[in-house]
Amino acid sequence: MENQTSDKHSLLKRRWRVFCKKRRAWWALVVLASVFVLSLFSELIANDKPLILKYNNQYYFPIFQTYNETEFGGDFPTPADYRDELIRQNIEENGWMIMPIIPFSFNTVDYDLNVPTPAAPSKVHWLGTDDEGRDIVARILYGLRLSLVFAFILTFVSSCIGIFAGAVQGYFGGKTDIVLQRFMEIWDSLPQLFILIIVASIFVPTFWSLLVILLFFSWTSLTGMVRAEVMRTRNFEFVKAAKALGASNFRIIYRHILPNALVATITFVPFLLSEAIVALTALDFLGLGLSHEYPSLGDLVRQGKDNLQAPWIGLSIFVVLSCLLTLLIFIGEGVRDAFDSRRND
Repeated sequence: MENQTSDKHSLLKRRWRVFCKKRRAWWALVVLASVFVLSLFSELIANDKPLILKYNNQYYFPIFQTYNETEFGGDFPTPADYRDELIRQNIEENGWMIMPIIPFSFNTVDYDLNVPTPAAPSKVHWLGTDDEGRDIVARILYGLRLSLVFAFILTFVSSCIGIFAGAVQGYFGGKTDIVLQRFMEIWDSLPQLFILIIVASIFVPTFWSLLVILLFFSWTSLTGMVRAEVMRTRNFEFVKAAKALGASNFRIIYRHILPNALVATITFVPFLLSEAIVALTALDFLGLGLSHEYPSLGDLVRQGKDNLQAPWIGLSIFVVLSCLLTLLIFIGEGVRDAFDSRRND
């Protein structure tokens, strides 16, 4: 057992060493991880609420709790608008407040603009605004978090389902394999776009409902590859030995076959992530995805198309999506080389 554990650790170290030698893949992973971690703290970076404020010798944390404007000398028991001149003046006269680096959230409309929307880049709006007066930097930051979290969840769940289905097909074979294979052929032939149009016409998709809809069609991505790997592995001597010792079928699949089959399939995970991001962006661009309440990258693509007189919108989202997908492709190449058994690095 100790020898097996040490062998696994040495194998993981070798793969990690091979991945790190691919400098392009290594730096892509560092940049992508940094961007993702940064996007997780979007509320602390881009927000129209103060991080902390002091008013009448009391400390408030509006970014974590909603306060009424009557708390700061306002007239109405409604959530305080910290961009309102009266509220800001009252707070500054009786204390102070610290705003985020970008004083706009993804849905904040800047009513103080002196130019028509979409506004060009300026000191206030680094990449300009969209046609509704919302800051593009804030929408990109929140949109990156939404797209990456959506892609991670979709890829993880669909991969688990697809790997399980492929393992069952490849291990049991026979009628089980034939029935599941015919089912998958029928399932893959369903018109995904038409189904999404029907769903979007009935109700407005939310984050989770759209995730479930895409999950219905994306779980087959790895099934064929896992099925082929399991079919190849099930005839090895260690599998026959496990059967002779009385191990159950699912224990053999989980402990002995899948670890070998996953070596070939795990290299496709970064590419599945990029496909998920492209799918979400495309659906939002077509108006079949998330509603306008969400900070969607696809909505910025649509605005770039509709506002050709404002090239900063299209250029900004083009650079962001190109860099994001390029990073995932570089990581995928590094993972592929790391899991390639023919390499002796």
